[in-house]
Amino acid sequence: MNFTDPFLEALKEAAVVAVIRATSADAAVAMSHALVKGGVTGVEVTFSTPGAAGAIARVAKELPAALVGAGTVMGVGQLAEACDAGAKFLVSPHFDGELLEAAQRRNVPYLPGALTPTEIVRAWKAGAACVKLFPGSAVGPGYVKAIRGPLPDVPLMPTGGVDEKNLVEWLKAGVVAAGMGGALATGTPEEIEAASRRIMRVVHAYRNDFR
Repeated sequence: MNFTDPFLEALKEAAVVAVIRATSADAAVAMSHALVKGGVTGVEVTFSTPGAAGAIARVAKELPAALVGAGTVMGVGQLAEACDAGAKFLVSPHFDGELLEAAQRRNVPYLPGALTPTEIVRAWKAGAACVKLFPGSAVGPGYVKAIRGPLPDVPLMPTGGVDEKNLVEWLKAGVVAAGMGGALATGTPEEIEAASRRIMRVVHAYRNDFR
């Protein structure tokens, strides 16, 4: 897979994207700080978080090294809010042509959700920057290996079902990065930072093994 695209390079470098579903904007920002402190720089603040756009703006300002994006983007209004707040990528649980066109006008990468080969190809051919394999728990790393046979150039990011124990299997299967929610972005800031450090140790060990 050719990672000449700057966004895909950044996503691959991050390896993990923490999916934040917080009870408030303040909580989302605190979680983001804990994640980055622990080494996870990919942060996706979902619109299921109250005040999500404000949280994204604060994270983008306070944590410039983070690759911060918006998740659960369901309409062009939310997309505009996210882009205005400084989101560097946009994620939906589904493919929406209207959202894709709006994202392209803003020149912000759009990652739609897809699961079947037909859905994946449709999203990729339409212009998705990367395809969110969702829900990842429904298929597993073996599915990615099978998909990458006929579709080796489609960048995939599984979300759902990824945890510390199976992260390496997903990476070995050839995903660009992995979205992690409950296995990473839950608990106190201290617990999130500790989980972040554990996850990044797994990533670094994997990379060292395959150099």
